[in-house]
Amino acid sequence: MKLDVIKLDGGKAGSVDLGEDIFGLEPRADILHRVVRWQRNKAQAGTHKVKTRSETSYSTKKIYRQKGTGGARHGDRNAPIFRKGGIYKGPTPRSHAHELPKKVRQLGLKHALSAKAKAGELVVIDTAETDGKTKTLAKQVKDLGWKRALIIDGAEVNEGFARAAANIDGLDVLPSVGANVYDILKRDTLVITKAGVEALEARLK
Repeated sequence: MKLDVIKLDGGKAGSVDLGEDIFGLEPRADILHRVVRWQRNKAQAGTHKVKTRSETSYSTKKIYRQKGTGGARHGDRNAPIFRKGGIYKGPTPRSHAHELPKKVRQLGLKHALSAKAKAGELVVIDTAETDGKTKTLAKQVKDLGWKRALIIDGAEVNEGFARAAANIDGLDVLPSVGANVYDILKRDTLVITKAGVEALEARLK
């Protein structure tokens, strides 16, 4: 598929051929869901923790005698039945990550790129370079109508461009190696440089 290439100032810079096997697929929600779920679960901290009855700070002394009170039999105040007692089978620190085949992860990235292309939310720019000033880049982004955009560059992001983009709300910049399904779907507009297109096609071949 052919797509026009633009410059950051809105001018035209020719066109580019996008591979149908990467940008022309029919998006599958089930594949995208699996990959996003894998990403988010892997990123989850898993540091939730509660105290068990061996960790609460009450005395372990038997609270009253075993028989003759007319009440239930109890040992110490740390039992889960009491207020501020230990929690029974509560959450403990663990990893929420699970395995997902590499081929499915690659396919998910292809479907995410294809979904943006099909929705008309894919933009290809010539280069992602600027004078390093946030004010200049912010005006260019506003003129282009990008409100929530992800910009994917080649192997490395231009240092001045990354510095200028850092203070713009709703604008993310990633190198091609950092391109992922969650960040692509989260933003309204996907912007890829020509170098980024080449790098992604080489990565996904």
